[in-house]
Amino acid sequence: MKFLALLLAPLALVACSKGGDAGTANGGTPAAPAAPVAAKAPPAGRHWTDVVAQTKEGYVMGNPDAPLKLVEYGSRLCPTCGALAREGYAPLTSKYVDSGKVSLEFREFLVHGAIDMPPTLLGNCTGKDAFFPLLEQMYANQQSFLDKMQSASPAVQQQIQSAKPVDAFRMMAQQMGLIDFVKQRGIPEAKAMQCLADQGQIDRWTKQTADKGADGTVQGTPTLILNGQKLDAITWGQLEPLLKAAGA
Repeated sequence: MKFLALLLAPLALVACSKGGDAGTANGGTPAAPAAPVAAKAPPAGRHWTDVVAQTKEGYVMGNPDAPLKLVEYGSRLCPTCGALAREGYAPLTSKYVDSGKVSLEFREFLVHGAIDMPPTLLGNCTGKDAFFPLLEQMYANQQSFLDKMQSASPAVQQQIQSAKPVDAFRMMAQQMGLIDFVKQRGIPEAKAMQCLADQGQIDRWTKQTADKGADGTVQGTPTLILNGQKLDAITWGQLEPLLKAAGA
């Protein structure tokens, strides 16, 4: 696994995103205002935020027929992604997704290399109903994970760097406090350890990151795409006007 060489590379996690100006879409083209789209009621007794499905590349929340389909490629340790989630998740889901106008799909992208793998594996170590709540809680506690990783002693860092990939992922998860974190949220330790050793998932996220980086889809995180058009937005203050301009 070649990216294991990036294990502890810059733990300051420098600029995980290359942001642009607010209010633009499709690589800088001004976003033309669109007619408002109609809200749609969810199934009886439910909210659209309760409707979650697994996709080929991640999980999607909301109305399957939502006219506005928002995709985020994100890293669970990316500070810019964390800031977007902490500021924007609540209004995005309660105001836009729950209206039936917007669906939200999250797709993993290991922008920092191997250090992103443990939270990714554990974040997908749950059913679809818990996926987004766990994602939001990981972002809310992101700084704690980073602080604990940065506090690793030279001896621990050396052990991680010299370990086999699966063992390294487990050691990093322990160092970041991720195993206790998911145990407190209903994932038994034995299951967490299995997920950290799931070679199919390891290969899946490695390939997704390599493919989407190679074809230019993702150059930094978060990468936000609305109805197939990449947005020049990395903050909620930049994203919300684009959703409104698209008719949300």
